[in-house]
Amino acid sequence: MGRHILNTGQTNCYDEKGRRISCRGSGQDGEYRTGAPWPDPRFSHDETTVLDHLTGLVWSRDVNPGLFPCTWLQALAAIRQLNRNRYCGFADWRLPNRRELRSLMDYQARKPSLPANHPFTNVFIHWYWTSTTAAIHPGYAWYVHLEGARMFYGNKTQEALYWPVRGPGNGLLSTTGQRLCFDETGGVIACPATGQDGDLRCGAAWPSPRFSIVDEDLVEDHLTGLQWRRHAALTNDKLTWQQALEAVRELQASDRRHCWRLPTINELESLVDAACSSPALPEEHPFLQVKDGYWSSTTSFFETDWAWVLYLDKGACGVGYKPDPTFWVWPVADDRESPAD
Repeated sequence: MGRHILNTGQTNCYDEKGRRISCRGSGQDGEYRTGAPWPDPRFSHDETTVLDHLTGLVWSRDVNPGLFPCTWLQALAAIRQLNRNRYCGFADWRLPNRRELRSLMDYQARKPSLPANHPFTNVFIHWYWTSTTAAIHPGYAWYVHLEGARMFYGNKTQEALYWPVRGPGNGLLSTTGQRLCFDETGGVIACPATGQDGDLRCGAAWPSPRFSIVDEDLVEDHLTGLQWRRHAALTNDKLTWQQALEAVRELQASDRRHCWRLPTINELESLVDAACSSPALPEEHPFLQVKDGYWSSTTSFFETDWAWVLYLDKGACGVGYKPDPTFWVWPVADDRESPAD
């Protein structure tokens, strides 16, 4: 099981037309269900705060304490004001980084894309800011939409909501890789007291070296324990989603040394270094033939004829239409994994 990677919550499988099918032999996320399993119960709460037993993070039970959308800098300033006021009795709130906010997403849910029976209140279907600047455009910051869990970047002068988090967590989430801080225009500024991702750098530190080449076409990620093909394009052309699943199945049939599969969206996102773009990989990565976008094995529950995609030039998590040959295939292996029952 990959370390520092969360289970997506997806338990169903779907064909290219979005119809639910049996998971057995599908090669999809719902068959393997990799990543740290969710505890039961996932959350505990009091009147004002919620503890996520999966990550150890504590969230404001009120998902929208600011009431109205605000710019990115206003959101960071609002968090500082919450701390001065000891919101919910605490003075160590922060704006979550991109991995912290994504950790709440349930890929078997929509409107909102939060786990079933969650205890949160005042949930709005809207974009929510993270503290992480978009390396591809530093005048923009990452935000997540609670309609279906998309993560993209928005201009810092635009308006979105914010959701405070606190606590060190339990080490399951890793840092994003961001080390610098930026102003509203994308200029680099001093980090102390900004509350930005580059200031706080929350999460488990990355090992050094992060990657090692196991053989001529296999790379191990020492952060997650996952093994990836060094050549990051399995085929010479972009494929449809179903073709991607079939290509990985053919690879597995020809290479029995490893348990190859199409990665989940959380496994793909684990490769992202939020300090980099084009590609959004750690600078010293050893991969070859890196492409701009990759299919995951995770279906979009918002529209099940779409599947999750990592846009690796940007580091964004979006979706692609399954029948269109628009993305590449990057197989992953974890020999400890086997399909879920």
